[in-house]
Amino acid sequence: MHTKVFIAGIGTNAGKTQAAAYLVNKLRADYWKPIECGLESDTTRMHSMINAKTSCIHPPAYSFKTPVSPHRAAELEGVFIDVAAISPPKTARTLIIETAGGILSPLTYKKTNLDLFSTWNGTWIVVTRHYLGSINHTLLTINALKKSKAHITGIIVYGKRNLHSEDAIISLSGVPILCYLKKT
Repeated sequence: MHTKVFIAGIGTNAGKTQAAAYLVNKLRADYWKPIECGLESDTTRMHSMINAKTSCIHPPAYSFKTPVSPHRAAELEGVFIDVAAISPPKTARTLIIETAGGILSPLTYKKTNLDLFSTWNGTWIVVTRHYLGSINHTLLTINALKKSKAHITGIIVYGKRNLHSEDAIISLSGVPILCYLKKT
């Protein structure tokens, strides 16, 4: 049985795709983003970020052109996202799965990323970056995951370090920081 690692960011440009690429390369894992929104897709960007000899990029279940939340992008393109029909691709390797937006980003008017990902067995990694309000956003994400009884492996910090913020996040959440990635 392979492991699923879910990558969730605390907000836009938190560094989810960079963290996913780092983990794909480090673990020789596969990558999948079930739903994408925007002309420059993360699946396309991932091709230049990972080693194709050791990893596979699986195509998204849904891909939309408009860079908005999935429920709205689907609506604009006249598509209904059938959340129940989305299932992870089969692979013998660890599968790194990236959310479309944050964990509570709506996929439909009734389902969020968290609803979808909670149907699969896996562990979560929260990606954060420092800015005014990021402690709150990080703790809100972690608390929502804990409330859903999700297993959280840790946090990846993307960009510049801020020891005071990091100490507060660790102290208040009890979730460890796994690594630091420089902003690319």
